[in-house]
Amino acid sequence: MKNSAIVKTLSWPDEAATAAFARQLAQALVRAANGLHACITLQGDLGAGKTTLVRHLLRALGVAGRVKSPTYAVVEPYEVADGHIWHFDFYRFSDPREWEDAGFRDIFASPGLTLCEWPQNAEGVMPHPDLDIHIQVGDDDQRSVTLHAHTARGQALLG
Repeated sequence: MKNSAIVKTLSWPDEAATAAFARQLAQALVRAANGLHACITLQGDLGAGKTTLVRHLLRALGVAGRVKSPTYAVVEPYEVADGHIWHFDFYRFSDPREWEDAGFRDIFASPGLTLCEWPQNAEGVMPHPDLDIHIQVGDDDQRSVTLHAHTARGQALLG
């Protein structure tokens, strides 16, 4: 990926800190000039907390009901008052032809928020993200988080 204009590092000692960050990010997304429109990637090992962060973010954005992991479906769509949200999990994604066949190009080209776990598995077909979130688990289960803003939109989200 390109060098980032803004890089922030955070520490999340527990899930409450993850939820607090998700609420802050939701507020930034809603306040953004072009509304709920951004591409955010989430990276980290299995169990790092990517889906947990997404669940807290979706709740903060007003998603009610069950929030499922899209590991097998690849994508789960959501509707909120501020627009469309697509939660992708590319963990099992391996065929670039699926990108076109499934209509992912159209989703990424349309207004809305795309949240993408395991983006490295869609490298070469997925557009460059506005914000990239790397989550690492420490020995004490604390999360070390690095945020990379790659665009002006991503920079605005980091404030």
